[in-house]
Amino acid sequence: MAGVLYLIPNTLGNAADTGSDPLAHIIPAEVQAITASLGYFVAENAKTTRAFLKLVAANVPLAQPLQEIRIAELNVNTDAKALPTLLEPILAGADGGLISEAGVPAVADPGTNLVRLAHARGITVKPLVGPSSLLLAIMASGLSGQNFAFNGYLPVEHAARIKHIQQLENRARAEKQTQFFIETPYRNAAMLETLAQTCQAQTLICVATDLTLPSETIKTQNAARWKDDLAKGKGPDFHKKPTVFLLLAG
Repeated sequence: MAGVLYLIPNTLGNAADTGSDPLAHIIPAEVQAITASLGYFVAENAKTTRAFLKLVAANVPLAQPLQEIRIAELNVNTDAKALPTLLEPILAGADGGLISEAGVPAVADPGTNLVRLAHARGITVKPLVGPSSLLLAIMASGLSGQNFAFNGYLPVEHAARIKHIQQLENRARAEKQTQFFIETPYRNAAMLETLAQTCQAQTLICVATDLTLPSETIKTQNAARWKDDLAKGKGPDFHKKPTVFLLLAG
């Protein structure tokens, strides 16, 4: 009988900076216990996954020594033909965990195809509760949480990006739908500048940075206010920090 594929939530940044028990307010105790019981993981990066397991081990003893836990890597460079191999231990009867570099697996994450294959192979998939920067940003933005769309990364080329933002703004207005997306952290300032310059004055823009971390900042205001703040050098402190951008046009 096949094992269970658990979808293991990770922290959204350097949890070691959050206090003496860095997982306490981020990962529920039951989720930590399930994580500690597993001997097989599929992860984006084995090294950072071991660092996360060390944090778990500080609260819950691992079922086996950390060096004996098997971690197979799955990232954007993984050949699709390799996916069946990653499920072999679970098909053989062992429970396993799919873990992201940050937040929840299979959401803006390369684990999606593995989860789909697990369903196709008859493996039970069990998602576990943990932090999602996307849902936290929606919650805190004050924008529509009834109707929203995640758009991943926008085009890098400037003209194409402006055109895409205009399309998103039009969709937000027509469907009363919050549009949100992410950016490579070192390009955060360029993204906000483009949003402020491109969107109509009263379009609401939220910038949510370092969610769940001590440096967390969340701010929503219209494009005109953002444009004015940026002109005065009062932009957010978000260089190289994971950030979610949201907009809603009235």
